[in-house]
Amino acid sequence: MRDKTFLQKMLLAAVVFFSSFATTNAQPAMPVKNIVIVHGAFADASGWEQVFNILQERGYNVTLVQNPLTSLEDDVAATERILDKQDGPVVLVGHSWGGAVITEAGLHAKVVSLVYVAAFVPGIGESALDLIKTAPPAPENGILPPDEKGFIWYDQAKYHAGFAADLSKEKAAFMYASQGPVAVKCFVTPLSKAAWKTKPSYAIVATEDKSINPAIQRTMYKRAGSIVTDIKGSHVIFMSNAKKVADVIEAAAKAQIR
Repeated sequence: MRDKTFLQKMLLAAVVFFSSFATTNAQPAMPVKNIVIVHGAFADASGWEQVFNILQERGYNVTLVQNPLTSLEDDVAATERILDKQDGPVVLVGHSWGGAVITEAGLHAKVVSLVYVAAFVPGIGESALDLIKTAPPAPENGILPPDEKGFIWYDQAKYHAGFAADLSKEKAAFMYASQGPVAVKCFVTPLSKAAWKTKPSYAIVATEDKSINPAIQRTMYKRAGSIVTDIKGSHVIFMSNAKKVADVIEAAAKAQIR
């Protein structure tokens, strides 16, 4: 009996020792380091350069998706290709139309949280068009009806005031000339998935937005249970207030400790 008791004590001591060793040498908890950004319609990923630079300087690996803007399925597929290449967990960010894209693509196994920036947040069975019709458009809104090939453009006369009012006229003129038109089928296709139902989300209301009514943004974000930040600025809040937008994205990354 004495030998058995001695053996039990030795085993317990060994367990305590190795548990202490493992705790002492465990890797410290770290925030998620991969960030993937999905741009919206009437623009491209290059507008995110300032946010990219800020987050890169803070140690994050940032990748930007260039959406074809030809259909919801095409844009989701383009995003999933980028997600597949990431080494580890990802915070997935979407602006404007990109919000609909990340709502579907966000079910990817590597995505741990979502960040909506002046973005659409559809539910299952809803389209972006369904949401934008829930409040009157601003007078400055310049989204045109689809052309004969089924693409939607932003009106040149309204681009500055309606899309990028807090940027210079020269910058807005360049953005208009390089805008990415969006296929009408993007806006009318209902979503079949909604990642915000199962994954945490963060959201930015652009309080001076003339392209997506801020009231619509608030309603969508409330339904999704998002952690919401108000930032005074236009629809391209990520350009006029890059640091504040980067701060929200980093907060999402730090909240998902790995």
